[in-house]
Amino acid sequence: MKKIIVTVLGWDRPGIVAAVARTLYDFGCNIEDISQTILQTEFAAIFIAAMPDETKREELRAGLEDRLHPMGLEVHLKDLRAVEAETPLEAEPFVITTIGPDRQGLVSGVTELLAEFKINIAQLKAAFRGGDDPYRNIMIYEIDIPSAVDRQAFRDGLYQRGRELGIEVSLQHRDIFEQIYRI
Repeated sequence: MKKIIVTVLGWDRPGIVAAVARTLYDFGCNIEDISQTILQTEFAAIFIAAMPDETKREELRAGLEDRLHPMGLEVHLKDLRAVEAETPLEAEPFVITTIGPDRQGLVSGVTELLAEFKINIAQLKAAFRGGDDPYRNIMIYEIDIPSAVDRQAFRDGLYQRGRELGIEVSLQHRDIFEQIYRI
């Protein structure tokens, strides 16, 4: 079996995941991973599925389009490239939260710093709902900090970047973050 990535975008409504899942099932595919979210009114999802070797990619695409285009949804298919197993970098999971007034450059300001330190973003959620009301604008980054990164230098750089951007920044180990927000 080969693996395929299916991306679906469009106006949100009930039944989208069911329609994709049914179509993949009808073509003999097994869903292995799904990441789905709603941004304002837009649905976005990525499915990774194992597809039987005899299934033709163009036939699967046509089946998905037949079912999803009437719902106003766009579909994109891509082969998942096989990668040789690498020794993963040793890293620790952390969570960055930022709160502050909305303005251009917030996401790029934080992500550029992460890139400078070669820190990978595992998940990112940003919601800007309150203009100048800082408590209605939040970004949450789940990141993996490699053990080779100077954590104190990163922490200092992150808080300095927060001051430059006019936002409050918090950095916590993910285990601590989860315990605090479990209460």
